Amino acid sequence: MIHVGENTWNLRILITDLQVEKTLRVKGDQHIGGVMLQLVDPEMPKDWSDHALWWPAKNVWLTRTRSTLDQAGVQSDSFLHFTPMHKTLRVQLPDLRYLDYRVNFSAKTFGAVVSLCKDLDIRYPEELSLCKPVEPEHLKKNFSKLPQRKIPVAEANGVSYLQPAPDTNSFVPIAGAYNGSNGSLDRSHNGNLLYAPASPYATTPRRAATAPGTPISSPTGTWKHSSTGYTSYDSNSSFGDFQENLAVSPRSPSPDVRSRLVRPKTLVEKARLNVGWLDSSLSIMEQGVREFDTLCLRFKYFTFFDLNPKYDQVRINQLYEQAKWSILNEELDATEEETLMFAALQFQVNHQTDLHPPGIDSGIDSSSQENGGDDDIDSALNELQITLEGPGGGKDQGNITRIPELSDYLRFLKPQRFTLKGYKRYFFAYRDLHLHLYKSQEESRRGAPTISINLRGCEVTPDVTLAQGKFAIRLEVPPEGRNGPNSEVWVRCENEEQYAKWMAACRLAAKGRSLADSSYDSEVNSIRSLLQMQKPAQGAPLTINPRSVDPMDYLSQKMLRKLSSKAVQRILEAHANVRQLPLMEAKLKYIQAWQSLPDFGVSLFVIKFDGHKKEELLGVAHNRIMRMDLSSGDHIKTWRYNTMKAWNVNWGIKCMMIQFADENVVFSCLSADCKVVHEFIGGYIFMSMRSKENNQTLNEEMFHKLTGGWS
Repeated sequence: MIHVGENTWNLRILITDLQVEKTLRVKGDQHIGGVMLQLVDPEMPKDWSDHALWWPAKNVWLTRTRSTLDQAGVQSDSFLHFTPMHKTLRVQLPDLRYLDYRVNFSAKTFGAVVSLCKDLDIRYPEELSLCKPVEPEHLKKNFSKLPQRKIPVAEANGVSYLQPAPDTNSFVPIAGAYNGSNGSLDRSHNGNLLYAPASPYATTPRRAATAPGTPISSPTGTWKHSSTGYTSYDSNSSFGDFQENLAVSPRSPSPDVRSRLVRPKTLVEKARLNVGWLDSSLSIMEQGVREFDTLCLRFKYFTFFDLNPKYDQVRINQLYEQAKWSILNEELDATEEETLMFAALQFQVNHQTDLHPPGIDSGIDSSSQENGGDDDIDSALNELQITLEGPGGGKDQGNITRIPELSDYLRFLKPQRFTLKGYKRYFFAYRDLHLHLYKSQEESRRGAPTISINLRGCEVTPDVTLAQGKFAIRLEVPPEGRNGPNSEVWVRCENEEQYAKWMAACRLAAKGRSLADSSYDSEVNSIRSLLQMQKPAQGAPLTINPRSVDPMDYLSQKMLRKLSSKAVQRILEAHANVRQLPLMEAKLKYIQAWQSLPDFGVSLFVIKFDGHKKEELLGVAHNRIMRMDLSSGDHIKTWRYNTMKAWNVNWGIKCMMIQFADENVVFSCLSADCKVVHEFIGGYIFMSMRSKENNQTLNEEMFHKLTGGWS
């Protein structure tokens, strides 16, 4: 007769690889690592080093092998899985292609993204993250009103359901299907995530026993060039081939993939797009994602550090693709001229891709690559010279203390409701980050200004319509006192040359930089270049067959309806302005124009401020958050991060509080989990700490401190 000690008990564990359940006799003071050793058959020739214990009912990994079962809270009624940490994840890239990839489901999501980007040859992985696919249904209701679907947990005697912990982003897309007839989760629709077609781009069948951290197969294989894009597939592709192909994307995704893209129509729907971001501080598995599910890899933080054509071909291409689809899906508003400029640049990218298939020079001068070291030295010396001499290239060397000024006659308007007042002409003088307005040039020499505006910290928004000859700058100026809303003023220029100089000055002043800053001239030239690209090239010969151009590939649905039968002609006219650009420069110009749009880089959320019943918008940008009108998007008040003392989340009531120097801002988020807003703010603060002077080793610990919410 065997006597069992009172302090031992049975623990059920499912070995998922073998689909075998074992019952072990364990003690509460036994270490988790010891339990794992008991599971492994020493005579079975299998590498178990990638396996760990997963606790489905608690939705956590037991990865701390030195902890005891008592410390982990494991008891006799617990049911654990002994399962591989690396599992296959289907990743949709920014260019809408799919990649089946072995990802560590037990590591923090941030670490998984870093590893993925390293293999994809994408620098600065902190700018990207993974998100769950958003479906059209999610745009109709706020996250707080969506049915909170529980995560299915496979148990030995059926399926039970788990509600995620309150500190996680518990968004679970609604495409999941539970098959009640056989008590299992229906994986024919990618588990509980958006269904992705079996072969969106000729994805090969998944291979077994692939080493952790490597792609299962290239969904594109080695793309071979054809007149319509990249269609033929070589199944013997290597990952090296795949990296090369990531720098050049297919011209258009499959009709099935494109048909499932969501197109937000209102500001509220744009805010609801942010519901799917994963929590960077939790593992993928803890957020309801299971093997073979689909996640989207996207640029999350719109501040792109050190974009360099030499080292960033993949990064620039994927960023260009994300920008392109944000324009085509109408996530950002653009004027007719801007839309045609984007279409023209996209057409040029496609045209250059036809001329330079993958593996052939794609717009980077080979001689510059060979002499990369010399170029880097020359570039550094030029930057030093500009810094020392100022933007004038040494023309003011005789007086190094002189700070450049800008002055001219412009028009000024302070918009107010219920008034018919128009623009009034003033003589503007810009110096020391201030705009000084005088009634005349003579008065500026002897009298005090009629109006003075401090541009430091203001919001600068372009308001340009080339067809109407309108070159305006909208300024939202912080209040002089501690509290109060921003005051809005409009400045109107006479022509584009005047606009380029004053717009560049305002943008630099908003960042606290004067005209002496070395970037002033390049900012002026950049603005001139974007305006020039928006002008139709009159009388330019059209050497392209219009029938070969499908306007649906280049224009949003709204612009297609507006331009109708003239769409192709207008695209080709606009293309005449950019047809000399090489491939890489065309992509960079597209990204630059995207960044110049008024609404660029503002992630929206539907919120309610504490004590208010009305829903409002919160805009989160790289240097500020903004209280915005829900219907018009007008900025009501701006708070800058450099005045912020702390930010934290009350998990119990899902409420966020931000402490500024002069007030506390408290709100609840309705369109996404409040953790998403928290992570955006912390992430942007982390991005602002990067500089070329600092050692650019990625500080993951600092990222989690700023974004984790558990300081």
